[in-house]
Amino acid sequence: MKAVSHEAQGRLKIGRPVAIIDIGSNSVRLVAYEGLSRAVTPIYNEKVLCGLGRHVATTGRLDDEAVDRALRALARFRVLCDTMQVSEVFVLATAAARDASNGPAFLEAAAKACGQPISLLSGAEEARASALGVIAGFYDPDGMVGDMGGGSLELVDVQGSQVGQGITMPLGGLALQDVSGGSLRKAQRIVREALERAPEYLENLHGRTFYAVGGTWRALARLHQAARDYPLHVMHSYIIDPDDGLDFLHLVEEADSKTLKDIESVSEARRPLLAYGAIVLEEIIRLGEPKEVAISAFGVREGILFDRLDPQTRERDPLLAAASDLNLLRSRSPRHGVELCQWTEAFIRSIDLPETEHETRLRRAACLLADIGWRAHPDYRGEQSLNLIAYGAFAGLDHPGRAYLALSIFFRHEGLSPDKVSSRIKTLAGPRLIERARLLAALMRIAYPVSVAMEGVLPQAPLMARGSQVVLQLPSHMGPLANERLTGRLRALGKLLNMDPVVEIQ
Repeated sequence: MKAVSHEAQGRLKIGRPVAIIDIGSNSVRLVAYEGLSRAVTPIYNEKVLCGLGRHVATTGRLDDEAVDRALRALARFRVLCDTMQVSEVFVLATAAARDASNGPAFLEAAAKACGQPISLLSGAEEARASALGVIAGFYDPDGMVGDMGGGSLELVDVQGSQVGQGITMPLGGLALQDVSGGSLRKAQRIVREALERAPEYLENLHGRTFYAVGGTWRALARLHQAARDYPLHVMHSYIIDPDDGLDFLHLVEEADSKTLKDIESVSEARRPLLAYGAIVLEEIIRLGEPKEVAISAFGVREGILFDRLDPQTRERDPLLAAASDLNLLRSRSPRHGVELCQWTEAFIRSIDLPETEHETRLRRAACLLADIGWRAHPDYRGEQSLNLIAYGAFAGLDHPGRAYLALSIFFRHEGLSPDKVSSRIKTLAGPRLIERARLLAALMRIAYPVSVAMEGVLPQAPLMARGSQVVLQLPSHMGPLANERLTGRLRALGKLLNMDPVVEIQ
């Protein structure tokens, strides 16, 4: 009997896991990633809300009880990293340990608890790491990164892969709660005065994107989604219109947090900080006048890992990197996905269909993801693929793009009728991307009966437009493939394009 391998087949062969332990002012968190890559994927994530930064602004010291909770969490994280056989653990500490008089003693004890040296980031280093996290998580970002933690707020300009000079201010949720004595009116005055002293940062934000980093702002975004009945419960790249955001943030500041819709999704320890996060974001919107607020699930931790990549890897498109990884892990023939990209590209050129750079990225990603649902029951491949893609851990992808990718693969399995899918996800995609998804699905529905998802076949069977005809060319040895099923799918493509279908046997 052949020996059975117990090595995980669903993980990339990119070395052992790496981990970040983030000792923040509000939480202490461990995130272990599959490995060091352009599209980092967490394999374990745990946080403990310790509140290290509570009262530091007024007492100058880390609370003894919070220190004890943090040390216990770090000892636990050490065991977990050993269990996962993590190759490298990066431990970082930020504002609370930086500002407290007993911070050095805490860091010494913390290093013993987790068994690793600890990097105490300066405000500038924290701002830079947050900006690198946004670069890792967004495609060609342009705007201002704001990272709000428990103890501080970092602001830093980002444009493409370029990071500007950052600034740090003591405007974290716990710090504001502390120095304001729990008065939201006083906290608002503190925030406004602090931001008005940094006009050059907010002036540069005008008409650009504000990238909101931090757990409190993600929690606010989750509540905003619930209040607007938003169809896709994914935080990363969720966009809030500034005018709508101001109305919602004012509501959060005025309301009892217990009455907010979906408040149960926010931990009890974080709920008191929501109003302070709302105050800071409201003042940034009022003073900076961004065109939009984009929520980022990527921040300091991902920035630290991104900074360790070689320049060539950093330049890779994060969406295509993630799609390539899933193609490798879940497709019947990964090379077929690459060939499908090329095959569809040749057809798009032949019909002279305008395609923006963003649409090209999306089409290529969809081709790489087209076969990831093949192991599911045939009746549910469309639905399962849609869910895998719509809720997948993708970077460099906005929410309309998610909807397009999910719809493309859904239509590939379920047929081209738009009535088969929820109107909510269609609304998210918009008319243009829906039609692009149907067209790509129609191409895929021709490609798979010809190639059976195997590599080396599609290059022999080009599909092209010729005048008013859409022509599939098959070599003579593949002629028997031109059955009723295949010709029916070619007719469906022709109907979409108002062209006549033709199969040519070479």
